[in-house]
Amino acid sequence: MFAAQRFGLGLRKPHYTDFLDGETPVAVDFVEVISENFMVDGGRPLDVLRRVRERHPVALHGVSMSLGSADGVDPTYLRRLRKLVDLADPLFVSDHLSWSRVGGFNAHDLLPLPYCEETLAIVAANVERAQDAIGRAMLIENPSSYLAFDGDMSEWSFLDALCARTGCDLLLDINNIVVSAANHGFDPIRYLAGIPESRVRQIHLAGHSQGRDLLIDTHDKPVPPSVWSLYAAAIQKTGPVATMIERDDDIPPLSELLIELEMARHIASQPVRRAA
Repeated sequence: MFAAQRFGLGLRKPHYTDFLDGETPVAVDFVEVISENFMVDGGRPLDVLRRVRERHPVALHGVSMSLGSADGVDPTYLRRLRKLVDLADPLFVSDHLSWSRVGGFNAHDLLPLPYCEETLAIVAANVERAQDAIGRAMLIENPSSYLAFDGDMSEWSFLDALCARTGCDLLLDINNIVVSAANHGFDPIRYLAGIPESRVRQIHLAGHSQGRDLLIDTHDKPVPPSVWSLYAAAIQKTGPVATMIERDDDIPPLSELLIELEMARHIASQPVRRAA
């Protein structure tokens, strides 16, 4: 089965027992793990990863590579990630279009970037360095954001240019598009029209919360109708790329996430609507 036909879940601690101890494997095609949680030399994390890997293909998703850092990608981080890649033989290795580190300080957040030629040169150099280090193309995820800088490009045109320059592919987070579109006032369908659809290898689906003035990417609620609707539009463009549900807080029983995953399967199974 090709990765493009797979449907998966983010592997989280409350569900370890479901994935490791059941007599039959959980009904998912792959699991995604947070890379940094397993970039260790041994112990329980790697034992969990090895045992899960015996039952399911794994994708690695990073949250602290800091591809937008002007001082480059941390070489120690890349060496540790390469070791994990060699161990897990993942379907995908992904991280975010954002920055979190400057000098020795790590903000532990996914901070936004100005979309301009200077930033593109920095991010492209970092992506190329990372891809060389891990020996494969990366997937770059579009961020959710709450403020925006003046720049020469839209986010979607920036991602298009980044793919063309580095050969990277895309992890399209549908919830992040919904959140950022509401916060910045752009049309999410325009976003879908602007990305290089042939570069999309994986899709994330998640929920968000309403803050006082903005939508917040909290991953603590079921996938809402707005995200399902945009997912349906995205799949019409990309075809049935690998799709997964993210839930990072207020995590429900596994059975509830599997119901959501069946919804994704159903949407992705609909025939492509051809323009008249």
